[in-house]
Amino acid sequence: MTLTDSSSQNSIEKGVAGAPTIEAAGELYRPDLDDPLRHTIFDDAEQDPTFSKPSDTYEGLHRWDPYFKWTLEEEKKIIRTLDWKLCTMICVSFFCLQLDKANFALALANGVLQDMGLTTDDYDTGSTIYNVMYLVAELPSQMIGKKLGPNIWIPFMMVSWSIVVACQAFISHNKSAYLGVRALLGLLEGGFIPACVSYLASFYKSTELPGRMNAFWISFVLAGLIGSFLSYGFLHIDLHNGKHSWIYIFAFEGLITGVAGIFAFFWIPPSPVETKGMLRGKKGWFNEHEEMIVVNRILRDDPSKGDMGARDGLHLKALWESLKDYHMWPLFIVGLIWWLPLTPASSYLALEIEAAGFKKIDVTLMVIPSAVISVILMSSVTFLAERTNQRFLWGAAANVWVLGMLLGLYLIPPAPMKWVRWTLVTLLVGCPNVQPVMTALTSRNAGSGRTRTVAPALYTMANQISNIAAANVYRSNDAPYYYKGNKVLIGCVCATIVLFIFNKFWYDYWNRTYRAKWNAMSHEEKEIYLRENPELTNKRLDFRFAP
Repeated sequence: MTLTDSSSQNSIEKGVAGAPTIEAAGELYRPDLDDPLRHTIFDDAEQDPTFSKPSDTYEGLHRWDPYFKWTLEEEKKIIRTLDWKLCTMICVSFFCLQLDKANFALALANGVLQDMGLTTDDYDTGSTIYNVMYLVAELPSQMIGKKLGPNIWIPFMMVSWSIVVACQAFISHNKSAYLGVRALLGLLEGGFIPACVSYLASFYKSTELPGRMNAFWISFVLAGLIGSFLSYGFLHIDLHNGKHSWIYIFAFEGLITGVAGIFAFFWIPPSPVETKGMLRGKKGWFNEHEEMIVVNRILRDDPSKGDMGARDGLHLKALWESLKDYHMWPLFIVGLIWWLPLTPASSYLALEIEAAGFKKIDVTLMVIPSAVISVILMSSVTFLAERTNQRFLWGAAANVWVLGMLLGLYLIPPAPMKWVRWTLVTLLVGCPNVQPVMTALTSRNAGSGRTRTVAPALYTMANQISNIAAANVYRSNDAPYYYKGNKVLIGCVCATIVLFIFNKFWYDYWNRTYRAKWNAMSHEEKEIYLRENPELTNKRLDFRFAP
């Protein structure tokens, strides 16, 4: 493919708004450069290739070719392969994480607290300890995983925590053992979510990641749904040896995770160009031509994904540069508070339904509708946020939904009214969850490999701080309707709505500022600027944030 001066000049003057050039049905396929849903970093071979060459440690360097072309059908085939073989396995792994995280809450309906000699305040203390340890482990875990490679670290974490989960079955009237197990689980599970986000981001384009994050978080919801069915079955086991059926919840679900972790060790590849393996086959997932497509489509979408290898450790200086990236701070602040109103309701869902007047044996099934509603609404809001290119406004709208449900719970009188309470709690837990959109944004707005590694961990840490606070909102002296707690949550939701709207204007402001400065430059000035600022970050004037 030859280059022309006019096309080269057009590419540079467009700045970040380049798009991959591929052939579809025998014609040149070029998405609208101004279409935010197909927004990419540089135009195919129309910009000097030295502006976007991957680092020497990037595993796909030998497949990088700015002049390479492919068909749209070939790319769709690649995406289908990634979805079926990679994304599905990562979703199964996350399913196991949530299955193990939620099993204690599900065991509440079977009297696990009474059998262990614990109170609801002890349960809250255990949740707080778990979240603190989870928080402490986030960044160290991400640093270790970046050095070892996610294909090693993710399965290791799964097998490790599965053993601890199974050990919960042997706790009996021992508060210290319960708290110790929760602490160990937090340390072993911390860092799992950001590791998965960073890993998937290395295989998918920025416009594709939200959909995969939606599948990722659907597995989170399905874990609660399937866990409810499993718990319902276990609760019907009649034991005559003095033990209780909740022990099977911990033992069986721990076994599931352990088996999945061992399988993942042999299944998930280190990088897009290293897919050969025992279970993956001697030929791997892709041939040479397909590897070219995988690598170049990713780098043409975001060249910063090539500035680090999958096993490049993150040095302290790079960590510090990521921590002080003030453009990402508002995103982390949203993560600090928006998750808080949902956590108490999710954790106490079984107890609240039981308090409304339903039988214990029915409670496990009564939580299922919230999971179904959550999947439908979460998928809808993720699609709409990407389609309209208004992620933060949809986040604000989702929290208006949450506000309505909390106001309902706060205003209804202290009487059973079991169907009214069940409906409100179900719609609260099943709200339009924007977590897939938010987690994808931590990668999309990072602008560099180092920040793409650190940002998901910092965002998840913000979520964990929120969980720590949330674990202490509903107190035993406020049971069973938690009016005081819901009043606190109403205030949090109002603040969250304001923060989402602020983020919208924050990123719009920086996009306008960058665009104005970039457009004020001449063609020659832009070339000089790109050569003098070769490092790909979200501080470069040709970068655009996703609002």
